[in-house]
Amino acid sequence: MSRRLYGRSCNRRARRQSKQEDRMSKTTSNRSAWPISTWLSVISLTCGSFALISSELLPMAVLTPMAADLGITEGAAGQAVTLTAIFAGIAAPTVALIIGRVDRKLINLTLCILVIASNIAVAFTSDYFVLLAARTFLGIAIGGFFALAGATVVKLVSMEDMGKGMSVVFMGLSAGLVVAPALGTLIGEAFGWRAAFMAAAGAGMLALLLQAICLPGVPATGATSLSSLFGLLKRPQVRVGLTVGLLFFGGEVCGFTFMRPYLETDAGLDATSIAPVLMVLGLASLLGSAIAGMFADRMLRRGFGTTFLVLGVASIGLLTFGTTYVAVLAFAAAWGLAVGAGPVMTQTWMGRAAPDQLEGVGGLFLAVIQVGVALGAIAGGIAVDVLGTSAPLYVTAICALFAAITIATQRSPDMASPIPASALTPAE
Repeated sequence: MSRRLYGRSCNRRARRQSKQEDRMSKTTSNRSAWPISTWLSVISLTCGSFALISSELLPMAVLTPMAADLGITEGAAGQAVTLTAIFAGIAAPTVALIIGRVDRKLINLTLCILVIASNIAVAFTSDYFVLLAARTFLGIAIGGFFALAGATVVKLVSMEDMGKGMSVVFMGLSAGLVVAPALGTLIGEAFGWRAAFMAAAGAGMLALLLQAICLPGVPATGATSLSSLFGLLKRPQVRVGLTVGLLFFGGEVCGFTFMRPYLETDAGLDATSIAPVLMVLGLASLLGSAIAGMFADRMLRRGFGTTFLVLGVASIGLLTFGTTYVAVLAFAAAWGLAVGAGPVMTQTWMGRAAPDQLEGVGGLFLAVIQVGVALGAIAGGIAVDVLGTSAPLYVTAICALFAAITIATQRSPDMASPIPASALTPAE
């Protein structure tokens, strides 16, 4: 009897949730379009995210010539990426604590200058430790930018359009994932690896110029304290966002890192066949970022859960139909859609779970990404060594399934907590 009553209660709660999200969908569909000034300000942040992710990944594209020129091993050169990620994870929650009430436009411009300085320093140095020091500044810029991105976007477009705004910003990240490795390799082969870093500095200069011109003053909604940062962990929906974010980013990195060995060993594809697969995945991630905002604003819980299901289906599909090239392309595209949508969904969920602490929750969000990336890579390496090249994809599927189940049992933060007026006031 109690089980039946519990089941009916769950069904009623699910129906209420669905009706609430439907009402939100109707409300959001009637919103007015952004003025051109708003588009330009958000796009200036998109350029910033592109410059950051391109700079972070650039060593992967020029690893061999860079290591040879500096007289170090390729493994040592690869630590330039590792160190950047570590400092990004540390800086994400720290920046929100130390910047106080300084205008966020000034902070963003300062972070752009750090990107430029880091790339120029790497381009001109012949010392390995100077290179590592320069990359720590890039890590600080990455952590600070993405920690503040959610709060800045809300100030520009309002909380109701947060998903749309974040999708535009994260398109820069997706574009960087697609363009940076290929373009960096091309520039490195034609003009040398140092020229590739100068090109990345140029991308930072473009972001600095656009933000200086197009980004309005973005006053702080309030200073983040250490107690308020830890207080966020007491909020159930924040904990849910952190948990599923860890599952998503950890699971995705676990599978993606070892996707090529699986395609070569188990699917029997050669390098020529794998390149289009990775290109399709990258282009699909751009599309995923572009469309995620619509679902995040209108039906956050269902869109979030669907993102995890798509990733799970893609990993299972690659495992099941990996020997059929057309199927591999199709499931790689599905994987890319999920990868593009995931950060937008997670950031929007976290922002609406703590609309009064957008910068603090943004810092926690990026810290979780970095932890997920590290754990995913470690888990994937162990899985490959112990169980074979297909094992990481099983880990991805399991993580995606658990994340989808977790979201399905939760209430959307859209209806979970009130939104303070200070978080909704667009920047002048």
